[in-house]
Amino acid sequence: MGHDDRAPARGTGGAVGATPIVRFEGTGRAFGAVRALHPSDFAVRPGECVALVGHNGAGKSTLVNLVNAVFPPSEGAVVYDLPPGAAPAGRSFEAGAVRARRAAGVRAVHQELSLAPNLSVLENLRIAQRDLAGRGWRRRASDRMRASLDAVFPGNRIPTRAVVGDLALAERQMVEIAMGFADGMEPARLVILDEPTSSLDASVAAQLVAHVRAFCASGGAAIFISHMMAEVFDIADRIAVMRDGRIVEDRPASAFTQRSLVAAMGHVAPEATAAARAAPSGPDILGADHGLSARAGEIVGLAGLAGHGQAEALSRLYLALSSDWRAAGAPRAAFVAGDRARDGLFPLWSIRRNVSAAGLGRLVRRGLVDRAAEAALARDWKARIGIRTDDLSAPILSLSGGNQQKVLFARALATGAPVVVMDDPMRGVDVGTKAQVYDIIRAEAGAGRTFLWYSTEMDEIRLCDRVFVYRNGRIGAELRGDAITGEAIVASSFEMEAEA
Repeated sequence: MGHDDRAPARGTGGAVGATPIVRFEGTGRAFGAVRALHPSDFAVRPGECVALVGHNGAGKSTLVNLVNAVFPPSEGAVVYDLPPGAAPAGRSFEAGAVRARRAAGVRAVHQELSLAPNLSVLENLRIAQRDLAGRGWRRRASDRMRASLDAVFPGNRIPTRAVVGDLALAERQMVEIAMGFADGMEPARLVILDEPTSSLDASVAAQLVAHVRAFCASGGAAIFISHMMAEVFDIADRIAVMRDGRIVEDRPASAFTQRSLVAAMGHVAPEATAAARAAPSGPDILGADHGLSARAGEIVGLAGLAGHGQAEALSRLYLALSSDWRAAGAPRAAFVAGDRARDGLFPLWSIRRNVSAAGLGRLVRRGLVDRAAEAALARDWKARIGIRTDDLSAPILSLSGGNQQKVLFARALATGAPVVVMDDPMRGVDVGTKAQVYDIIRAEAGAGRTFLWYSTEMDEIRLCDRVFVYRNGRIGAELRGDAITGEAIVASSFEMEAEA
């Protein structure tokens, strides 16, 4: 695709002189004494993709919620570029700010999926697009949804009349993304994508990246939030770095390297110094009935295209290992959910109780939970895994999505379970914390703990001792050591498809 006068070269940051679709004028937000976003100037113009990066709790979600008119700024204003004749003005959080945001074509794809699980895909689209009413709305909704799904994710097989709760996590993510780009009464001009690829495999994520590039090249704009550095550099024209509620850098993507970007976020990029270790030996501790095998102290990966049976295999295995309801000091297996809202969090409980929930058997004294021991356990894991909070008694939903995921990881590791089952556990977790957790996993495995790890990130799969590649619900290949590469996994997946 050739350049024209209106479309900037990648890395230059949007059409020069174009009116921003949204801009901040000294905009800040405080929640009581907590300063979530210091007064900032920020703008997004047509034709650019702005990557918003920073560690969990840096203020990214607050900035996005201000753009999306979820709550008002404490100071300054949020100004939208409205089409001629649109009203109201849409500054700050006047009564029409939400209408102004909608009229400006600002849409959001949230990290925590906002779809109603008991409704169909079409009914969810109708909630977002209020012109879908009257006779024949289902046909019009189906046409819009089908067109958007096929444009963003060519070759998908998601039925538009399916109930959302019946779809796999990756399919739900794809539906929400497609809704963000779907045609409507107000065309999409700026789409906010918050960790959109966290539950997608590499091939589907590549489709999304290609679509975002095309969308911006045609005059649209995007705010893209991701902890995956390669993805950020692959898609962004401009990168805004947030730290402690401030925008500390806002420059063209070409002005950064991966190391300088991580340094700007406040964490020195770790060196790739993981020493190779001998593959654990010994008997299989899982049993042949599960199709998987693992030895004490081994890290076993599950890979392949998303939705081909990996999550189901982990669920069956965890159920088999944890279905003994007799009291025990430690469970046989612990579980780290990838879909935390559905499978992981106790949303009405505190952070402390969410951390301790799986290991209460070790905290009971004379039939009662030792609250002092529970608090000490939570404090220990808060420090070890970097949960960003000043109050462990605060509700779990007060944390950012990435910090909620850290709590689930801490919960599993805090048990005495010899087997840890992990279903894509690093969704939405920042690069610094990932490095810490990888070190913890290696140390725990070295002490004899076994990990079964399904991940959509190739960097994580490479950390495993052995990898089983899945296709159509079955294991088709087993890779070990240096044979664990992205090329080998893709080749194994498609060789199995050809055989089928």
